Amino acid sequence: MKAVRFTNWKTFPELKDVDVPTPGPGEVLLKVAGAGACHSDVAVFDEYDADFPIAGQLGPEYTLGHESSGWVEAVGEGVEGFTKGDAYLVYGPIGCGHCRACSRGQDTYCENAATQPYLASGLGRDGGMAEYLVVPARNLVPLGDADPIDAAPLSDAGLTPYHAIKLALPKLAGGGKTALVIGLGGLGQIAVQILRAITGATVIATDMKPEAMAEAEQHGAVTVPGGDDQVAKIRELTGGKGVDAVFDFVGAKPTIATAQQVVARQGRITIVGIAGGEASWSFYANPYEAELTNTYWGTIEELHEVADLYRNGQIKPNVTRYAMADALQAYHDLHDGKLQGRAVVVPHQA
Repeated sequence: MKAVRFTNWKTFPELKDVDVPTPGPGEVLLKVAGAGACHSDVAVFDEYDADFPIAGQLGPEYTLGHESSGWVEAVGEGVEGFTKGDAYLVYGPIGCGHCRACSRGQDTYCENAATQPYLASGLGRDGGMAEYLVVPARNLVPLGDADPIDAAPLSDAGLTPYHAIKLALPKLAGGGKTALVIGLGGLGQIAVQILRAITGATVIATDMKPEAMAEAEQHGAVTVPGGDDQVAKIRELTGGKGVDAVFDFVGAKPTIATAQQVVARQGRITIVGIAGGEASWSFYANPYEAELTNTYWGTIEELHEVADLYRNGQIKPNVTRYAMADALQAYHDLHDGKLQGRAVVVPHQA
């Protein structure tokens, strides 16, 4: 079968022929419906090297793709309750399975992560950027009759903002609340939809790209372009009190600074983007009791909730589809900033 393989640090992936995997005990073989291309993949093959702190868990060689969906093809020993042809979304993270975090379905915060051989399907372990994928049965979330191809990015681009927003819900409870989404790429656009679906807050969105802001407006956001008066305009929309919950899907120093300048007293800033920016903090500059935190991915239970929103038509990723033969082009387009939304490789589509 064809698969997009990460072969070495600072090296662009390769499209290779590999064997179709066989599911082991407790595992399921999926015929891949869709595999999302993510900026985290680009970071792995373009930015990291052997000295990166978790390089041992991300080291080559393996198949990329940690946003995956597919149809059940076969099951391994001891697996019951799955019917061939049924569609599932894959929860990517794989922890030790027995610590407290893993017991609550939060493999992203596995207490034994440092001793694990990989982080997730597609991050150290063979992922979904292939014709077939083997995953633990525990990591499958049913999609029912919903389209599994467009659902693929929800494994990360849906789950990550959902987890961040769910943790911030106490800040958005009640009337007159506001939320700000900074950065309107794949995750930011879905964040706007999630906020509109599960909160009553006024959603403000900001980006440097007019087309990205136009898409956010279609989902019900009030937009503010980047620029010298960005902070003033955002605060004006809140009546001067500031934003109750800010979600930064960039994570660069300037976007973090913007978040700090617009957050309300007792508000919350969640840094979701991994651009590596640093924050400057002082007692008198920080609004009283305003929180600054970060989140990473989410839980299996939350992915079930994301799938519910998708099946109900409350969220829908903006997807550009690529055939397997064009999978490397998807990564080139992602790397070069040519995509609006999410690239999804469809292995069994011409």
